[in-house]
Amino acid sequence: MAVLPARFLTPHDIAELFGVPLETVYQWRKKRTGPPGFRVGKHLRYDPETVHAWTNDRMTADAA
Repeated sequence: MAVLPARFLTPHDIAELFGVPLETVYQWRKKRTGPPGFRVGKHLRYDPETVHAWTNDRMTADAA
């Protein structure tokens, strides 16, 4: 996995990181199936550590 930047990630960052369309990131949020994000005013952001943990959880679940 790519090294995550030392800043909060945007939905565009998440889409680029996982190679999915931006709309997929919003659908993950709506369905609560993707990495958890949070709002800063009207802006959606993701903590890189939380994204990393979510990715590890997904890889572990898929391997089981």
